[in-house]
Amino acid sequence: MSMWRNRGTKLLCAALIVALLAPLFGQSDARAASQPQIGIYLDGKKIVTDVPPFIIPKANVTMVPLSVISKSLGANVGWSQATKTATIRHEGQVLEMTMGQKFALVNGQRTELETTVQVVNGRVMVPLRFVGTQLQLLVTWQQASRTILLQTRDGSSERESLKGAWVSTVYNLDWPSDKSYGQAEKQKQEYVQLLDELQGMGLNAAFVQVRPSADSIYPSALVPWSRYLSGKQGVDPGYDPLAFMIEETHKRGMEFHAWFNPFRATVDGKTDSLAANHVAIAHPEWIVLSGGKHYINPGIPEARQHIIDAIMEVVRGYDIDGVHLDDYFYPSGGTFPDDAAYAAYNPGKLGNKADWRRDNINRFVKELGESIHRAKPQLQYGISPFGVWRNIADDPTGSDTRAGVTTYDSMYADVRTWIRQGWIDYVAPQIYWSLSFEVARYDKLVDWWANEVRGTNVELLIGHAPYKLGTKEAGWSSAQEIINQLNYNKNVLEVQGDIFFSAKDLRRNPLGLIPLLRQYYQQ
Repeated sequence: MSMWRNRGTKLLCAALIVALLAPLFGQSDARAASQPQIGIYLDGKKIVTDVPPFIIPKANVTMVPLSVISKSLGANVGWSQATKTATIRHEGQVLEMTMGQKFALVNGQRTELETTVQVVNGRVMVPLRFVGTQLQLLVTWQQASRTILLQTRDGSSERESLKGAWVSTVYNLDWPSDKSYGQAEKQKQEYVQLLDELQGMGLNAAFVQVRPSADSIYPSALVPWSRYLSGKQGVDPGYDPLAFMIEETHKRGMEFHAWFNPFRATVDGKTDSLAANHVAIAHPEWIVLSGGKHYINPGIPEARQHIIDAIMEVVRGYDIDGVHLDDYFYPSGGTFPDDAAYAAYNPGKLGNKADWRRDNINRFVKELGESIHRAKPQLQYGISPFGVWRNIADDPTGSDTRAGVTTYDSMYADVRTWIRQGWIDYVAPQIYWSLSFEVARYDKLVDWWANEVRGTNVELLIGHAPYKLGTKEAGWSSAQEIINQLNYNKNVLEVQGDIFFSAKDLRRNPLGLIPLLRQYYQQ
């Protein structure tokens, strides 16, 4: 099972920081009344209260029912009607707060309060910021969703977050080099060197592309050997690269995640160099040519099952830590001629082709997850979608972005449904923009995705873009951009780790990134 799930919830800083920012709470009563109720989550689980929390505008204090403290934290609480005093006892701490008094007693010592205890609709309301500080909680306010996030210390201090890199085999981008064709030992040496460098930066996971285009970097009964091992598809490289890579990765205490590109069949639209058992040759009726590339048609049930079967070969045959899919579902541009499949395979009688396409991908995601977890319940199954689900202009619940491509409308991938249905274990959106890129700002998107997974069992990893360092796009003139993004993630409780695209871009040390990463992860 994945280390970031095994070792508890998110790592807290050594000094617990209470961060209810006062300017965010300063609202008029009229505005507050028109907004949704404040939600409270403790360690990712929603707390249900019979009296909703509220904000005292002038004091900038959030008041919560005393029952939240007892039921959710296991504290012993009491209310004296005679003295109008609330008492909270928890792990050696005794807090006493009396109505009308703007101070509390903490283990008998007087401590100033920003506001007094109140009684609303028969419920005792106490100031959350003060109580949280005394009980050593991390308290975070998220303005956009009007949500308070509480986190306890229990089990959190031993947490090691996932720190991974994507290792692309397509086009020989990251591994192996095209200079190593047919040379097993050279390919092994290249991978060992790659791992040594990634681990030296502080990373602990490799997401290796084992299916670049309907082929494999392992011996398969269903798909041909990848051409990126030898220069020609279908040629046995003389060893099992996947078995070797898993062994080398695990030797270092690192995780190995098998990365599959599910539906891409070719990268150039050519078929003359394909092996006889390649899906485009064996099942041309499953293939669609779009944008100069061949794709396996997601609308054909048998074709989807073929992909699931190919992935399950690896699940059953190798000691991997996870199954990882990228964002290649339907292509995001050009025409995709699938009218025949739409007419033939539409059990739900969906009248809108876009909804039908999303339903095809939903079925695939759900059925693959069920197959994986039947075989190995502990295996992590996650997907890395394009970073924008929908723009707010197209959907009021979408992100405050103006992206020209969205995963829902362009790739027909309804990631929200996968999260809410619990079909995946984690989601790793590719947030490949900077903190200053207004069209799709990094922090806004991290907050949006955090809100999507909050209260679910789906974890959130963030995909970063070191390949953009040094480009002219806004925000990428300094390697500090990546560090600033990592620092931002530390204050978002839902973020469980980071993945960088890609290994080669980290290894070339763009703008001096490597020493910054080493320093960051050592801290």
